[in-house]
Amino acid sequence: MNQQSATETILAVENISLSFGVMKVLDSISFDIKRGEIRSIIGPNGAGKSSMLNVINGFYHPQEGSITYKGETRKQMAPHVAASHGIARTFQNIALFKGMSTLDNIMTGRNLKMKTNLFWQALHIGPARLEELENREAAEKIIDFLDIQAIRKKPVGKLPYGLQKRVELGRALAAEPDLLLLDEPMAGMNSEEKEDMSRFIIDVNTEFGTTIALIEHDMGVVMDLSDRVLVLDYGKQLADGLPDEVRSNQDVIDAYLGVPHEH
Repeated sequence: MNQQSATETILAVENISLSFGVMKVLDSISFDIKRGEIRSIIGPNGAGKSSMLNVINGFYHPQEGSITYKGETRKQMAPHVAASHGIARTFQNIALFKGMSTLDNIMTGRNLKMKTNLFWQALHIGPARLEELENREAAEKIIDFLDIQAIRKKPVGKLPYGLQKRVELGRALAAEPDLLLLDEPMAGMNSEEKEDMSRFIIDVNTEFGTTIALIEHDMGVVMDLSDRVLVLDYGKQLADGLPDEVRSNQDVIDAYLGVPHEH
């Protein structure tokens, strides 16, 4: 964790409930994220993890509860407001522009940083030209940081899965987020790719000071990376605490091992 402001809460979720028709996806979930920490959300398939991230960045609007982000409380957040206030997101299923190069995909993450109007952008002179150079320089720094110089001009659709995941991380970083939401960034990766991605997540957290909320199924990775862990199970909050506390929690063990509860 980036220790400089470890006690400051950047985001607080209070009694969030989300339903689709009769199906309750999240049931009175409450937790917080401290500035500078890596906060993991785990649970079996269908636990509501991705839905929780979708509530945080405004894709889903909960029926109950509130979210306080940087001291401002809202019942719900619009996606463009979340993005403009420093929340960036990667997705479980890669959402890149497959025909575009690595560099161009990462440049799309700079859109919110572009201040010049469409007139200047169309002319491609004056302020727009200067701004594009600045944004391109920022994108190139991310490419260096993620060690993907060799694929900067390649269409991302032709890249191996692990590298596509890295490009998607790069696009999220291009927005210079305060809070980065990572939805299964290591899904489908082999052990070597997972090690690389783990290293990049730690570096993003320590070098950029970025606060990270992480969904991940690999328990070894979760326990190594996380400052605190929230456990969801079928939309309910099962446990919340330090990795060692969560690892030894009997309810968590039962949920993951499928041990039937006594009635």
